[in-house]
Amino acid sequence: MMININYPKPDFKIEERGGHEYIFDIVRKKWITLTPEEWVRQNFIQYLIKKKKYPASLIAVEKEILLGELKKRFDILIYDRNHQPWMMIECKSIEVALDENVLNQLLRYHISVPAGFLIITNGNSTYGWQKKEGRLVALTDLPEFHL
Repeated sequence: MMININYPKPDFKIEERGGHEYIFDIVRKKWITLTPEEWVRQNFIQYLIKKKKYPASLIAVEKEILLGELKKRFDILIYDRNHQPWMMIECKSIEVALDENVLNQLLRYHISVPAGFLIITNGNSTYGWQKKEGRLVALTDLPEFHL
């Protein structure tokens, strides 16, 4: 079941340097190379903060985690007010299909960072699940942040 995302009007800081575009990430507080995946990630972050009112201070972006011996980076992790993982979001560029491979990638990350909500998005399509009693229950909307 797809989640409808009503993105806010973009008001990003974008600049060009040496033939490359950079976007300012308000969570990481630094300039990031503007790739198609980064565009999706930045729009989703804006949606979480501006529309859903998720606190920016509880959002982590592109942090490294260990999966066994492998070092991987999750896209977005939202913590609850006790700083426990609450929602993990995997972003893909618009042309990447949100298939079982994308969900399996997120589920692998979930082993190291167990969050109650799992979201995948490519900017156009967004799907989400809540982990309940060991099962994934499809979401029709992102939960409100009121923890």
